[in-house]
Amino acid sequence: MITTQPVTLEGGGIRLEPLTPEHRDGLAAAAADGNLWELWFTSVPAPDEVERYIEAALAGQREGHMVPWAVRELASGRIVGSTRYHDILASVDRVEIGWTWYGQSWQRSRVNTTCKLLLLTHAFESVKCAVVGLRTDNFNFASQRAIERLGAKRDGVIRHHQARRDGTVRDSVMFSILAAEWRDVKRHLELRIARHEGAAPS
Repeated sequence: MITTQPVTLEGGGIRLEPLTPEHRDGLAAAAADGNLWELWFTSVPAPDEVERYIEAALAGQREGHMVPWAVRELASGRIVGSTRYHDILASVDRVEIGWTWYGQSWQRSRVNTTCKLLLLTHAFESVKCAVVGLRTDNFNFASQRAIERLGAKRDGVIRHHQARRDGTVRDSVMFSILAAEWRDVKRHLELRIARHEGAAPS
């Protein structure tokens, strides 16, 4: 059963730690790696917004529709980004993975694939989700390609769906993975991680 109880997920040199105010400095440093907040189509906070970002995530957890994590790369000990379960619908065993970002140095590395493997394994095997959704801005083409590389299927586009940080409104591109598809998606992710073994972050 899907709950919003904090849980630590670890594997492949990555630990997803339940988000707390103590992660503020680490997240600020990760966001500064590439000035990610300057990308208008993402939800990455500026360094002076990180405290409010954490507070909003934890409020969502208390309200029962989010489970946020900080992403730690264990070899370096650094916080390299953040991710969440959100839009939790326990009545239909559905959860979405989103609010995901990583410092520029860790993009296109094993980090995202490893995080998604941890999150999807927990969703499908521990809490028995029927479906896991993912969504992104229609202008975030890199994110769309990354989601497709995971093996998720594109469901469609919801027009005028969600406010951006700058006050404009985005179209959301929706993807999903069904429980029946998880076995093949998991094998695909494990193979991708194996190919990344020993590679430095790009």
